[in-house]
Amino acid sequence: MDNLLLVIIIGIVAGWLAGRIMRKRSYGIVGNLIIGVVGAMIGAYIFEIIGLPTRGTLSYLIMAVVGAVALLYIIQLIKKI
Repeated sequence: MDNLLLVIIIGIVAGWLAGRIMRKRSYGIVGNLIIGVVGAMIGAYIFEIIGLPTRGTLSYLIMAVVGAVALLYIIQLIKKI
């Protein structure tokens, strides 16, 4: 995924979807972008461990959403401490 604009769009959408899944709200465009991009890195790590290939925009979006949900879950756990 070399196209920076595509990375930004996927990051925003992934962050928004993860926010809807975990808390039923949005974190704003910048928050969604950060959550989505960091989530994509986490998702890439998770998918690599599991051995799932990622090819195409839809698979990158799914990977980013999985990672973003994991990130939000970890943040919720930390906030409870």
